[in-house]
Amino acid sequence: MQLLNTAIRAAQKGGEVVARYYETGVAREVKDDKSFVTRADKEAEEAIITEIKSQFPDHGFLGEESGKTMGASEYTWVIDPLDGTSNFVNGIPIFGVSVAVLQQGSPVAAAVYQPVGNTLYSAEKGKGTYWNGKPVRVSNGDAQHAMISFGPGKKEKERLNRIFSRVESYVKTKRYLGSAALELAFLARGGTEGFICLGLNSWDYAAGVLIVEEAGGLITHLDGTPWKFGDGDSFIASNGKIHDKLVSLVASVKG
Repeated sequence: MQLLNTAIRAAQKGGEVVARYYETGVAREVKDDKSFVTRADKEAEEAIITEIKSQFPDHGFLGEESGKTMGASEYTWVIDPLDGTSNFVNGIPIFGVSVAVLQQGSPVAAAVYQPVGNTLYSAEKGKGTYWNGKPVRVSNGDAQHAMISFGPGKKEKERLNRIFSRVESYVKTKRYLGSAALELAFLARGGTEGFICLGLNSWDYAAGVLIVEEAGGLITHLDGTPWKFGDGDSFIASNGKIHDKLVSLVASVKG
């Protein structure tokens, strides 16, 4: 429980920083991979790490902005201080703070905090998923009513476009929201039925995958075989009921 409480506090601390910069015209930089980074990202990550270190000074870290720091314990914190930076810098309120802790490489506690709306998603291994403190489960929606979303890496945009064009042959509708952490959280609370991840970084989804699994969701490789954290950066997450449809959708596009 201490791990989860620390993840929640750290995500909220990061969110406080992010909220101060939202819609203020904060300057942005372009990183080597062409993605944006702002002062908000950097200061939020510092606030998150400071909070965690106050409780667990011997733990390791993997942060989007600060990189990897080895610790003396079996725990590593995976941090995305601002998931959805492009939305953030353009005044689109779909962004969040993602904090997960791994034990020997597997997520055991996680929090995703959405500053706009003060919304918190959290999960602890074996203890379920919570949305603003209330337990939630994935939806029971079938393919005829399903909404799915996508998280593509920089090298997967062409593949995404080809899959995106075929979605309505398999499920009802689609979205591309630009924040994997939140999209996985929306799936976990029953807001959507599926999410297809194509080559994102582990900090983008580390918290979200635990939140989905603890809400009763299913995560597999793109071909439908079992997936676990560390198996690769592409996967399908769903409510389970439409999973075969999503596997077929991805299989319909080669490459």
